[in-house]
Amino acid sequence: MARGRKAGPTRLDLRRQGEAAEAREGEEVEKDEDEEKDEDDEDEDDEEGDGDGEEAADSEAEPADDDDDDDAPKKKKVVKKKKEPVAKKTPVKRTRAVKEVRMKAVWIVFDNGNKRIETFPYSQKADAETFLAAKIEEKKATFFLQLVKEALD
Repeated sequence: MARGRKAGPTRLDLRRQGEAAEAREGEEVEKDEDEEKDEDDEDEDDEEGDGDGEEAADSEAEPADDDDDDDAPKKKKVVKKKKEPVAKKTPVKRTRAVKEVRMKAVWIVFDNGNKRIETFPYSQKADAETFLAAKIEEKKATFFLQLVKEALD
């Protein structure tokens, strides 16, 4: 198989076909509107009669009235442009502002099982270190000191 252009119309050909179809539709719409206007004029002439067939026939036979209508300037038909649909604005999702929780830093002495043994304020780091050293000497186990941020009460 030879590589190259695929079989079928190109994008340019399709575009030209589409534009031609739109032009034809526009002409059909204008013709339909002209026909409707002519039909409306005929309906108005029929309604003017009293319903007596003879009078209606007489009014059609008199072309003098039709000549008066031709002398009057005809109104040009205004082609209405289609309004472009207005894009609906998507509703903005409201998100609640997260309340900022004030935090405080504290020193906590933990054991090997991550169980809290003692808590010290941030400014008392020296006291926390001395407590940690005492616990290590006393229990001969593993303890550690960690800085943790907690919610302010």
